[in-house]
Parts: sequence; structure tokens; C-alpha cells
Amino acid sequence: MDTSLRERALVKGRPPFRRAVVTGGCGFVGSHLCDLLLDSDVEVLCIDNLLTGTADNVVHRRPDDRFELMVHDVTDPISIPGEVGLVLHLASPASPQDYLRLPVQTLQTGSRGTFNALELAREKRARFVLASTSEVYGDPLQHPQRESYWGNVNPVGPRSVYDEAKRFAEAATTAYRSEHGVDTAIVRIFNTFGPRMRAEDGRAVPTFIRQALAGEPLTVTGDGSQTRSLCYVDDTVRGILAVAAASHPGPVNLGNPAETTVLELAHLVRKLSGSAAPIEFVDRPVDDPGRRRPDITLAWEQFGWKPETDPRKGLSTTIHWFATQLNDIAARER
Repeated sequence: MDTSLRERALVKGRPPFRRAVVTGGCGFVGSHLCDLLLDSDVEVLCIDNLLTGTADNVVHRRPDDRFELMVHDVTDPISIPGEVGLVLHLASPASPQDYLRLPVQTLQTGSRGTFNALELAREKRARFVLASTSEVYGDPLQHPQRESYWGNVNPVGPRSVYDEAKRFAEAATTAYRSEHGVDTAIVRIFNTFGPRMRAEDGRAVPTFIRQALAGEPLTVTGDGSQTRSLCYVDDTVRGILAVAAASHPGPVNLGNPAETTVLELAHLVRKLSGSAAPIEFVDRPVDDPGRRRPDITLAWEQFGWKPETDPRKGLSTTIHWFATQLNDIAARER
């Protein structure tokens, strides 16, 4: 699956998108999505309020006249001149550290922000893709999780601001499709990792890498037996655009069906980074999912998509990126 977005769109019988809007485009996944769109010869308008994203993630694209950055909060109405063929809605605090710090903002982005992005797609008659999350499954009672599973979510727990914001966003997207005829799709993104994650964002991969490189204990929550399925960011964004270039409404799971425990992940990061830092067990967060693994049958059958990057290779690349960032910071401070 190394064909470009343009070629995939033609294969699927849809014209290629000339211009796309990416909300949350300065975030971790959003910035990689901007890269892939531009590399597929699609003009990109990146919208971000820079609350949790950073313009540093797209600074390498600023000289490209096909790229534009618009600093704007999607909870306010979005007005854009010109043609738009695709709206990719990724705006939202995504890490536990962020959405627990910004609970109301998270809910507003998932509700008002989603309505504004949908209105833009409706106005422009554009394809709309919502970046939802595996968190809509909560602490799942079904394993692996299929798109037909309704989930096991605590609506008043500490994680509910993110879980319910995304579940509402999915409902809004479905309503715009049924009532207004907007060409919508929903992708449910499972644990994704790679360069441009924030070292302090609280998720397992960047936390373990930061701790390992600093020689600090790797803090494993609980006994570390809870599982995650890690997908490298290049594969995730390739899957998002495969769905965008088709006409399927979703929801579609995007993730790696290879499952690993959090403790195994900590040991692997320590090994790949060459760190001798010890493992330290800490309290497990409330409502932390016990098992997380996607069923990606739909993604494979409909779009020919599956992850292609070996997690070990992806982790090595990510560790190298973090190490380079830390070295650059240290050099500037000297």
C-alpha cells in the first residue's frame, strides 16, 4: 500500500482532493497528517489554537505555498474562503494530562467544535472525517474491540470528559450525515506513537522514553499487566487518508492488533534506549482500560489497510527523535 492518496482516490472512483482543512493540525497526529497530504499534492489549511499543539510541528512546512496555518479555536465559527474538498477534524486535547487539565475545553471542542467543523464541510460540500478514539469503548468487555461494540464507559469518571466528548462527536457526525446529507466518516484511532509526541503528555510511550533517556525510574501503573496495541503514526495517518479517499461512513478502527502489556513496553523501551533505569510501580489511574486491541477486519477488507511498521522499529525511531530533541535543548542552554 505505497500508492499516493491521489492514486488511491482514483482507484476508489473519487476525484482527488485539491485542498484539505485539518483542525488540530499542529498536534502530534495532525501534523503528520498535514505532511502526508502535502506529499500527496493536496493543499492544506491547518487550523489550531496552539493550546496543546505547537507550531514547531509544522514549521518545516511554512515555506511551502500550498500550506497555510490559521491560529483559531474551533469552538468559534470557522470561515474560510475558497474551495475545500476535505475536512479532517482532529482538534481536541488527547492525552490524559491535557484533558484532565482542560475538562470543559475538551467537552466544548468535542461538541461545539465538531458542529463548527461539520458546518464548514456542509457549506463547502466537502468530505468530512472525524478522528474519534478507541476510548469510546471505555474499559471494554469485548476483546478485541469491533466497531459494532457499544463500549463500557463511565459517564461521570475522570476520563469521561474525553470519552463522552468523542462519543458526542460521533453522534453529531452521524446526525449531519442523516439529516443534512454531509459526506461523513468516523475513524476510531487506537494507541498511536511516534516523533512529535510531547515528552510530558502523560501517555505511556513518551513517558517511558523520557524517563529512560533521563535515567529515571520507568513508572509502570498498577502491576503493568494491562495491555495496549501500539500503532506507529505513519500507519495511522495513512489509514485516515485511505478512509478519507473512500465513501465509507465508518466507524473504522485504525490501530495495531498486536497486543503488549504496559510492563513489556517499559522493558522494551529501556532495552532499545540502552538505559539501566529501574522499573517503579505506581498507582493505576481510575478507569484505566484493562485491555485494548482493535479488530481491523473492516479497515483491511474495505481499504486494504493494515499497519506496516514493526513496533520495535517505530519505537527505535521515536527514541532517536526524543534523544535528538533533548540534545538540541541542552545545546541551546549551554
